[in-house]
Amino acid sequence: MRLAIVSGVALLLLTACSGPRKTSSSGSDLTQLVEWMSGDFSSLAQSQRDSDYYDIRLHIRPIWLHDKGNHWLYVEQAMASAENKPYRQRIYKVERDGEGFKSIVYTLPEPGKWVGAYNNVALFDALKPTDLSLRDGCTVYLVKKNKTEFSGETRSGDCDSNIRGAKYATSKVTITAEKLLSWDQGFNDKGEQVWGATKGGYEFVKIKH
Repeated sequence: MRLAIVSGVALLLLTACSGPRKTSSSGSDLTQLVEWMSGDFSSLAQSQRDSDYYDIRLHIRPIWLHDKGNHWLYVEQAMASAENKPYRQRIYKVERDGEGFKSIVYTLPEPGKWVGAYNNVALFDALKPTDLSLRDGCTVYLVKKNKTEFSGETRSGDCDSNIRGAKYATSKVTITAEKLLSWDQGFNDKGEQVWGATKGGYEFVKIKH
């Protein structure tokens, strides 16, 4: 049975994983994280290895570059066969959080208006941060594990979901220079999984920086 496509990511998404290697939350690390998260990604290779996974396209672009000191990303996710009909559109604000980082998740007004806007991010100049709606409890908390990897997850039970009888959603993320791994799952009030991959997350390979 093919695994259900869900929005959670990329929701890209966290409490810190246990036992992280302690590293500095420097400005350069934050810049590196944002750069690694940005680009065009594909799960084609994974879908060819395992028919339980779909061929998905993930597009992430920096926006509002004039907002100095802040890092905003537009995120659009769709089936490769229907890229003009994304099933997930979000804006992330990525910032430092103590020794780590966090990716705060927002929804957009009139999502259909922004389909394909990753090809022309100047369109977002017509939008302001105050126009966004916070996905309360869905923030992804990340740590830098080593020189090649950031990883983390949402805080369990905090991100509400009503998809397929779910009560809450979780998201686990790993980010490297060339790959973004995202595992989104939904659980009911008994803690039983009701949607999402069961074997592991989606493997999005960066196809364009």
